[in-house]
Parts: sequence; C-alpha cells; structure tokens
Amino acid sequence: MSGPVQLTPVALGQGVGAAFSTRLGGVSAPPWDELNLAYHVDDDWDRAFANRHLLAAAIGQPFLRCCYVHQVHGDAVVSVAEHHVGTVKTRGGRRDGDAMVTRAVGAPLVIMVADCVPVLLADPEARVVAGVHAGRKGVQADIVGKAVAVMREAGATDISAAIGPSVCPGCYEVPGAMAAEVDAAVPGTAARTRTGTPSLDLAAGVASQLAAAGVRRVARDGRCTVESPELFSHRRDGVTGRFAGVVWLEP
Repeated sequence: MSGPVQLTPVALGQGVGAAFSTRLGGVSAPPWDELNLAYHVDDDWDRAFANRHLLAAAIGQPFLRCCYVHQVHGDAVVSVAEHHVGTVKTRGGRRDGDAMVTRAVGAPLVIMVADCVPVLLADPEARVVAGVHAGRKGVQADIVGKAVAVMREAGATDISAAIGPSVCPGCYEVPGAMAAEVDAAVPGTAARTRTGTPSLDLAAGVASQLAAAGVRRVARDGRCTVESPELFSHRRDGVTGRFAGVVWLEP
C-alpha cells in the first residue's frame, strides 16, 4: 500500500456520513491499483477484500455492516432492513440491484463505479439514505427517480443529493442512434465530444431527474473519471478497478 486511503467527503446534513473514494490507498497491483473494491474485475480476490476493509476503516464504520449489491445496470432498488445489513444476500448470492435505501444506522451503502454516475441521497431529519449506480441504462430507466420514490415511502420528505465523478460528455462518445434514444427518454443527455461526435452527458441527465423528483439541493463533484488519474475509468483503461460512493447514517 502506497499511502492512506484518500476520500472526498460529502456534506449531506447532520447525522449523515458520505464520501467518494479514489483509487489511492489500497493494496491491489496494476492494473487495479490501488483501492479496487470490486470482485468481478479479475483482481486478486483477497486484495479486493482487504481494500473493502480499508474503506470501512477509513470511514470509521464496521466492515461487516457495509452493504453491497450485485449491480446489473437495471432499475431495481433494494431496501436494506436492519436484519439484511452487510452484503445484501439472497439464498443464491448477492441481491441484484442498482440502488439501495436504508434507515439502518451505521450501515454504509457502497455503490461501485468506474465511469457511471454514483449518486448519494439523504434526508437527515427522516433518517433515510440511499446510494444509486446510474449508468446509461440506469439513467434511461430513471433509477434515480425510483430510488427517491422508495426513500419517500420510507418517510423521506426533504432530500439532498450528491452527484459523484463520472465520465464527462467530452469523453463519452456513443453512436448517434444511442445518444438520440437516451435523449428521447431523458431530454438534455445528448451532447457532443470535444471533436464534435455524438456523446452523452449522464450527470446532466441525473441532475434533471433529481429536479423532476423534487430534490432541490444537489451538490456535484465535476471530475471526469477519464481525465482524473486518481479515479478508475473503464473507458480509459479497459481492465481496471472500481471506486465508490458511500453513504450512511451516524448514530
């Protein structure tokens, strides 16, 4: 390990902890160096497991209460009850889902990304938090709006959000037909790369969906994953690791 785990803290209100991790401070070797949190990217399993421990220690929360789901680029929102805290499991393995919502205290929701948009949500008064993985398919399916709806069912009324680092439209070239399809579902996501080819602005799409869902306080980490060497980027590197957005309720 080359140094301590480096996090970018996020302010989502009193009694809520939140942060975005980087690739710095873990034990994985290239091309997953250093703080890769994912098991599914062909990194050594023990190193990724150690990195998850390091992340938990860095945020001051128990490793065994950190919550992960099997992210599948869908629109399923998993409600994490106190008796499901930790890696959210079914009989056959981890639950499929691309968002988690909880009222459990000290149960960090960990959303892994490497170009997709990590979104952290909280209502400090109602004591409800959520983490969302919003890739192209998730944005198109409004996974963010669905997570907000589940938060409201759990009692949330005044939600704040943080949009994390993701691939910027200048770097996210896609076929023209794909850009048009996503823009038809989420107006404002179609964009252009720096060379003028079709692209997508997923973070802008997420921002518009948050506004449509009534979330008025939205902070944004504008770093582009492709352009920021301290972050993992699948588009830039191909085989690589995953960093995370993490949110939890303090006691």
